[in-house]
Amino acid sequence: MDFSYLISEDRIKRAIKDGEFDRLPGMGKPLKKDEAAHVPEDLRMAYRMLKNAGMAGDEGALKKELMTIEDLIAKCTDESERERLMERKTENRLKLDRLADKKGLFDKPASAFYKDKVYRRLGR
Repeated sequence: MDFSYLISEDRIKRAIKDGEFDRLPGMGKPLKKDEAAHVPEDLRMAYRMLKNAGMAGDEGALKKELMTIEDLIAKCTDESERERLMERKTENRLKLDRLADKKGLFDKPASAFYKDKVYRRLGR
């Protein structure tokens, strides 16, 4: 154990003894559920950084689903199923566009440069 750890532990114990933690907001209430609980522990920090940067979350799942739908459409032989997949693809593209506009993902010049590449990758 290093010196700073020992000092920190001592100060925390003293604060608990003096009652400094007794009237904190949220005392006795359950903690909020961790939004990254589904992410493996060693990847959580990276996930949170991506999420804070607006690069993970709903749009990530939509992008992945769009790519999967593209693959399904390419291999589909049933015409009615293909039409259903095309409708789903269109709906997901609209959702992705709304999310991108809402978050302003392509508003900055640096990110606008990649907008065409992103949409090309998603099959636009």
